[in-house]
Amino acid sequence: MKSILSLILFGLLSTGLFSQTGNAIRVTGTVTDVSGMPLPGVNVIVKGTTTGTSTDFDGLFTLDVPAQSTLVFSFLGFQTQELAVNNATDLSIQMVEDASTLDEVVVVGYGTQTKKEITGAVSVVSSETIENQNPVRVEQALQGRVAGVNISSNSGSPGSASTISIRGISTNGDNRPLILVDGAVIEDLSVINPNDIESINVLKDATAGIYGVRAANGVILITTKGGRKNTDLRVDIDSYVGLQETTRKLPVLNATEYGAIINEAYVAGNQAPPFPNLASLGRGTNWQDEVFRKALLSDVNANIYGGGEKSAYSVGAGYLDQDGIVGGGAVNFNRFTGRGNYKLDILENLKLSTTAIYTHSNRKTLSENALGSVLFNAVNMAPTFNVRDQNGDFTIANGLGNEVINPLAQIANTFNNNEVDKITGTVGLSYNFWDHFTAESRYQFNYSEVRGRSFLPAGLNFGDGKVFNNLGVNQYFVNDSFFRDYTFDNFLTYKNTFADDHNLTVLLGMSVFKTSGEFYNFTGRDVPGSTFAEASLEGAGEVIDARDISGPNEFDQRLLSYFTRVQYNYKERYLLSAVVRRDGSSNFGPENKFGYFPSASIGWVVSDEPFYGSNDILNFLKMRASYGILGNDRIGAFGYISTLNAEGTYVFDNELVNGVAAGQLSNPEIKWERQKTFDVGFDSRLFNNKIDLTVDYFKRRTDDLLLVPQVSGILGVYAPGAGAPIVNAGSVENSGFEFSISYDEYISDDASFNLSYNFTTLKNEVLAVGNESGFIPGGGFGFGQEPPARMEAGFPIGYFYGLQTNGIFQSQAEVDAHATQADATLGDLRYVDQNNDGLIDGDDRINIGDPIPDVTMGLNLGFNYKNFDFTAYAFASIGNDIVRSYDRNQNLTNKTNYVLDRWTGPGSTNTYPRVTIGPNSNLLFSDFYVEDGSYLRLQNVQLGYSLGNDVLEQLGIRKLRFYVAVTNAFTLSKYKGYDPSASSGAPIGGGIDQGFYPVPRTYTAGMNFKF
Repeated sequence: MKSILSLILFGLLSTGLFSQTGNAIRVTGTVTDVSGMPLPGVNVIVKGTTTGTSTDFDGLFTLDVPAQSTLVFSFLGFQTQELAVNNATDLSIQMVEDASTLDEVVVVGYGTQTKKEITGAVSVVSSETIENQNPVRVEQALQGRVAGVNISSNSGSPGSASTISIRGISTNGDNRPLILVDGAVIEDLSVINPNDIESINVLKDATAGIYGVRAANGVILITTKGGRKNTDLRVDIDSYVGLQETTRKLPVLNATEYGAIINEAYVAGNQAPPFPNLASLGRGTNWQDEVFRKALLSDVNANIYGGGEKSAYSVGAGYLDQDGIVGGGAVNFNRFTGRGNYKLDILENLKLSTTAIYTHSNRKTLSENALGSVLFNAVNMAPTFNVRDQNGDFTIANGLGNEVINPLAQIANTFNNNEVDKITGTVGLSYNFWDHFTAESRYQFNYSEVRGRSFLPAGLNFGDGKVFNNLGVNQYFVNDSFFRDYTFDNFLTYKNTFADDHNLTVLLGMSVFKTSGEFYNFTGRDVPGSTFAEASLEGAGEVIDARDISGPNEFDQRLLSYFTRVQYNYKERYLLSAVVRRDGSSNFGPENKFGYFPSASIGWVVSDEPFYGSNDILNFLKMRASYGILGNDRIGAFGYISTLNAEGTYVFDNELVNGVAAGQLSNPEIKWERQKTFDVGFDSRLFNNKIDLTVDYFKRRTDDLLLVPQVSGILGVYAPGAGAPIVNAGSVENSGFEFSISYDEYISDDASFNLSYNFTTLKNEVLAVGNESGFIPGGGFGFGQEPPARMEAGFPIGYFYGLQTNGIFQSQAEVDAHATQADATLGDLRYVDQNNDGLIDGDDRINIGDPIPDVTMGLNLGFNYKNFDFTAYAFASIGNDIVRSYDRNQNLTNKTNYVLDRWTGPGSTNTYPRVTIGPNSNLLFSDFYVEDGSYLRLQNVQLGYSLGNDVLEQLGIRKLRFYVAVTNAFTLSKYKGYDPSASSGAPIGGGIDQGFYPVPRTYTAGMNFKF
């Protein structure tokens, strides 16, 4: 009876409505997301009424509506949209995800929370962001997108890694964050295809403590794309091709300029000038033009996904091929990636999930960022030499120092390949019981094989006394490594709501982790064949097995952990999360094997308080704070016991016999490195949720640093394979602010834009170094000089320690009045006598810079108009310093053109010293070689065009988008070197440039095809 009355009432209301708005028509339509995936369950309502329906499993709906009505489409996690019918009977609606919605589910470790409930510092990067940037490596998608995360390129060479630091450098050892892909630990992000990623979540504070010992430097959680239940087979194809080029060449001297400068230097050294006829030199050879190339890049990816009523699947494959901008095809990286995941509801309360990733890659490299590397040689090689001599052979670079050789000959005679096969997999079971309990088990594993091969042909002669010469026999080097690890997690979750307002989640679990590996190194001498392809250990005149010298080279490390977490909230207004974890590591002795690491975070949603009321300006406000203690055990295995793994040579029956000897000195007292981390911040939304604002203050102190101190050589630590012991000695503190703001505006049905900006300040300070000298040195500069970088209390980690200059001596009176400075004369750098003892020496060295930026910033812009879309990403690093160490400074090596502004007489300049081959102190490490490495980079600009829905329907596809993009479009910097963003990644000595391979500028054109 009630149903009949409801129908009659609905009919009367509809009749009244239609009489006012016009005749009724039947409208059908399809609702999809931006990728073309149908959205089931979308609410479709006639605006101003209760008349409506919802979409089915295929995103389809049918509804009788007034001809001139407006439909309202709403769905959790998506922007609510309105569409005027205007007599149309077939509609196609594409809904846009609401990335700022408070109901968005975020992975936080062994579980999920809505963004509203999160009490820690967590940042999210979506697949759409990654798609817009088309990064070759995953790390590139984080730079400038997440506050507090800094990415420095170790090199621009194809396949090279990047260094990721979250909220500063907390140790002089392994500072990498923990990275998990679908729950599996990944050490090298090169095995991940960025196109396979659904989202990236970054845990930056004490909330990372749920992952225990490996999470001390932050956690990056990567979720790969999966299928959806009740969805037909879908296919996505993404592909692009690109052209790469260097962003800069150093302004070196041409042959005539070079000859004039060299002549002047020789005359100043009381020797005859070597180039009496400058007019005959011309411009000479620009060696950088010879080694730099336009290089190709291509990438193609396919993804197939779908699902039934109880299952969902996704299968993807991708292939990347990238040549290098130095040496062209002589440098190459190619990667094949295959990925699959499958989810099945075995029973209503028993679910299975599996994932697998296989990667095969090959990489060919050239020497870089070192004395004698290709770019180092291209800068220092004399322009008066031709590439080849009259016989067509590569020119011999005599007279230029032992490391400087013809870089073209170097490229032509470099033969190597590094091949990697890796498989990563996960299997998980989830069982719900007793209404509120869930038991889960996950097994995750990695297995990889790394096969390195290199060939050194006989008869290599790059010049007299060159360190790269091989005048003997062919040599072939084989380096094989095998790595395997597994993680077995078991945990029980209890989740319940009491009295409608009290929400409680309790997690109790344990985790087992094991990683092991073996290394095999063989050197074959006098191998058969004359090419890399022909080289083999078989038939070699002599094969040297490294195991015969130092014994087996392998490692085995294990973790056993127990953990519990309690999450509570009252009306989603007052929030609490607390974690206690007990970790045990095989890296420590029996007395220190286990450690307890607690952490807690709280939150207060102020905007949900009754007193807050309705606020049109500040729509949402959440205050939060966290504090915790995290452990770190990232050191080599068996440091607490003595091992026989060093090289030993013994005499038996008057013959030398290879054996083993004691390796690194043991320290049975080593224990956990402990990190105390504090964070306080707030999240807010303003002006009808158009502006998203997040601010954090953080402080992170690491005590009991695990480091290797300086010890006396009497202990035998400098013998082959030996080493100083690992000790707990030191403290480092990082503190700073993070600020993120974003603005989204939907101007009309045809236009929208978004703008986001973030910055992070960072202060890094070493609080203590517990060794006898009070510091730990690192890095290298020149020959015969002490390491230029240090870790020392009161300074940033890895700061540069050298002499401070105070202009140039302009007269003999200045030289006479100054402190005693070896070989000083007019035109030389004048060093400051810091201790006023009247002598310039090593005691006058001070802090002259550090490689850690004071501020990093990211700016991201997106704009959509009809079928066009535009995005741009920029990043800035301010306050970091770089040591210029790519000048060889030998008598006949080339120089960059700053030398043209050298001192030539009193008053000529107070910046650049004279040139001379005579004795001088200008080559001592000083602030003359330290430059401001601050830079602003436009990282990516992309313009895309998507076909309209009418065309797509005719073609029977979901999406077809074409785009063009420029990556690393330009960089603004005062730094004179190739690339201010590059670093070796070492905490001590990481900012020293010996010829960094620059990150290339890349022009790409591609398409996104979905059907």
